[in-house]
This record gives sequence, structure tokens and C-alpha cells, in this order.
Amino acid sequence: MFDSRLRPLIDPPINRLGAALAARGVSADGVTLAGFATGVCAALAVCLGHFWAAFLLIAVNRLFDGLDGAVARATHLTDRGGYLDIVLDFAFYGLIPLAFAIHDPDHNALAAAVLLASFYLNGAAFLAFAIMAEKRKLTTTAQGRKSLYYVAGLAEGTETIAVFLIMAALPDWFPVVAMAFAALTFASAIARVVAGALNLG
Repeated sequence: MFDSRLRPLIDPPINRLGAALAARGVSADGVTLAGFATGVCAALAVCLGHFWAAFLLIAVNRLFDGLDGAVARATHLTDRGGYLDIVLDFAFYGLIPLAFAIHDPDHNALAAAVLLASFYLNGAAFLAFAIMAEKRKLTTTAQGRKSLYYVAGLAEGTETIAVFLIMAALPDWFPVVAMAFAALTFASAIARVVAGALNLG
């Protein structure tokens, strides 16, 4: 919901930093993998109950996620880079709720399962439309230059990261926050399914 609105503010400094990293020989794929490793560490920190460490690692993971695209734009976009970016993003999004469930299954498992189900449906709508859009050669730059064309939704990257940070800052509130965000994500997924069906009709 907020991704396209934040792009004009975030892209210029991120692109400058990405260009500087690219000039020093840093690869976009390397940034993507480093970001995922940071995300895995964030999930491990949640499992162990080190929530402020998780908060910082989640923030760093998202910085890397913005930088890999900036480095790619400063050099050249590749299909492999786009593939790694989306797969590892989805893996990270799944690891954080799972980590909360592992940390306290009695308190968190149900809410984590509902949230993961909402992510699953939203991801299916996201990726299925991207496949059909590629088949029809549809393009957009509403979310910046991306490897995939997808329908914008209510729950996107900005909202997801904000929620993850809230969860890490207020871990006792995880079930409430997770259920509320799951409801928003289910609504986003349904809206994406409807919009995708109409656009492909």
C-alpha cells in the first residue's frame, strides 16, 4: 500500500549507495545473499528470545533488500538476481512468524500459522499474476524497476517490515499483531486475485 508512495523518497539515497557499492565491485547477488543471511540470524534471534537483536537484524535485512536492486540497476539487472531476490524475500517473510512459533508455541503457534497461511495465499496471487503478466509482456514502474510485474496490494513490503519490527519490539503482543496483519494480508490477497482476474480477462 505504501511501497509506491515511499519509492520517490527512498530510491535516490539507496541508488547512490548502490552505485557506490557497484563501483567497488560489490555484486547484487552478493548483497541479496548477505541480506538473507542477516534475515536468518534475525529469525534465530527471535527463537532464542533476543528480540532487540532481532529488531536490528530485521532492519539491516531490509536495507540489504533495497541495496541489491540498487546495485543491479547501477550495473545490469539479471533474471538470476530477480529470482534470488523474490525467493529469498519470501523465505525471510516465512521465517519470522515461524521463529515466533518456535520461541513460544503455546502462545504464538496458532497466530503464526494463520499469518503464514495469509502469506501463502498472497504470495500465490502475487506470483501467478507475475507469470501471466510476463506472458502478455505487461510492465510497470509503480514500485520502481522490478524483475516482476505484480498487482499492488494492501499488504506489501513496507507494511510487512513495519509489522515485523513491531513484533520484535513488543513480542508479547505477537498473537494480536499477527492476527490483525493476517486479516489485512487475506484482504490484500483477495483484492489481488480479483484485480488480477479483471486485468487478465
